[in-house]
Parts: sequence; structure tokens; C-alpha cells
Amino acid sequence: MIAGMIDDLYTDVLDEDLVRPDGRTVAWTRTGSGTPLLRLPGTPGSRWSIRADRSAWTERGLQVITTERPGFGRSSRLPGRKFRDHSDDLAAILDHLGLDRVYLMGGSGGGPHVLAFAAHHPDRVIAATITVGSPPMEDHEYDEMIPLNAAAFRAARNGDETALREVLTPSYEAMATAPLAGLEAAMTAAPASDLEVMSDPQWRIGLTKALQAAFAQGIDGWVDETLAIGAEWTDIDLTAISTALTWWHGVADRNCPFEAAQRLIDKLPTATLRELGDAGHFEPYRREPEILDELLARGA
Repeated sequence: MIAGMIDDLYTDVLDEDLVRPDGRTVAWTRTGSGTPLLRLPGTPGSRWSIRADRSAWTERGLQVITTERPGFGRSSRLPGRKFRDHSDDLAAILDHLGLDRVYLMGGSGGGPHVLAFAAHHPDRVIAATITVGSPPMEDHEYDEMIPLNAAAFRAARNGDETALREVLTPSYEAMATAPLAGLEAAMTAAPASDLEVMSDPQWRIGLTKALQAAFAQGIDGWVDETLAIGAEWTDIDLTAISTALTWWHGVADRNCPFEAAQRLIDKLPTATLRELGDAGHFEPYRREPEILDELLARGA
């Protein structure tokens, strides 16, 4: 599908931004006008990490705000950023939109940012959900990951930015040129359920749109974010999180291993684990109506 035809599927989506006091641009997209849902996409991702088919959102009367972290898309880079930096960006977006409290959802690399926002701005969150979130890893768990993630997060854990760039650059160049082919090359060791999702035409449209925007500034955003997620989380007090949180995760996930996620969930005082069975990293795409209904029910 050519770019113009893809863009035609997103004509109802507003592309917005604001400038922070330090001069950085923070961008997001917004669609709908009802109950506010703040969505934090995975890594690499962008403000356009949204579904081509958004009927599940319209059927539930949602206003969906999909954010973009520093260095991706139109959001200015912030080298060495911490989770708190983006938490404050999110609060500024809500202030700009006149929203006091929102439902909060994040997947994969967006997962730690959900935890950070819930810890730093608990008064802004009605209820939260994480899908297949990226957890801190132990040494033996890298062997359970797809090769790209294993090598990248090992380098990030060691704080070795040079090695991390060397790991990510081939995949970045492939995805920036041909998003689908680049991701498929990185996911060759993925479980069958992920390969099934990746064959879905609507998913492929959304992935293309998301990655075309994500790499507008180059590789730096991906490097910065992997360093933040892979290092020790020094600015998130997990015990301070009081927001009701559900975490959905598949046992066969090779991007973010289930064992590592379960260990993190056990440290969260208000978290409930929902297993996605013998599924991989992309299963939440197929289960979104169920995931949304569970989230919204906790705020009713």
C-alpha cells in the first residue's frame, strides 16, 4: 500500500505538539473526543503508533492520546534522559489539553514509562494497564530474547553506548528504509503467535506508519531509550505506585521475557498479572478489546 493510501486511513487523527520550557518539542496524536486514554507506545515507536482500524476506540467512546518520547518523530531529543523527564512531559501534555485525569496504557518499551508516570504523577491516573512491558533483566534471561534485543540490552546494561549503536544500526537502517522487512528480519526467532500477528494487513499498515515517523531524526531516540530501559531504574520508586495496575504478558514473549516481567510485577504493590497464554509479544494487538474493557471497568 502506497504512502498516500496509508495516510488516508488517518485523516481523523490530529497531529499536535507543544514546546517545553527548555525549548524541546513534545509531539502526540489525538483522535476521538470522549473518555481520555493516554497511550505510551513501544520501542521504537512514535505518535503514529496507532491502529489502522480504530473501531475498538470509537465503540468505547475514547479520546486517545498517543505520545512520542524524546528523539522519536517530532519530539526533540534529550540525551541521557531519565524516566522522570518524560513523565513531566506527559503531565504537560495533559495540562495543555485541559485533562485532569486519564486512563493510562503502555506496551513494551512504554511499560516502564507507565510505571514512572504512575509513580511521579499518581493524581493524574484513573487506572493503568501495561501490555508486554519491558522489565529489568537478569543475566540468564538475555538468552531467552530475540538476538537483537539480547545484544542491545546487554550493551545498555553495561552503559556501553558505542556497542549499543553498533548493535542497533543494521536494524535501524533496515527499518528506516523498509519498516516491515526490517522488523521481520529482527523477529525471525519470534514465536508462531507473533508471526501470525505480523501477517495481519491492518497490523502491517500500522507498523509502517509508526516506524516511518519514529526514525525521522535518525537512530538517537532508539539508542537513548534502550539505555534508559536497560540500565538500573534509579528514578522510579516502585513501592510508591498506588494506581490500580493490570499487566498483560504472554509466556512465550521473546522480546520481553515472561519470567523477568513476573519478577517485576511481584514488586508492584497494586499490580495484577493477566497471562496471555502461550503467546508472544504482539498478542495484545489481537486482544485489545478485552484489554480496554478491563481497564475501563476499573475506573467505573
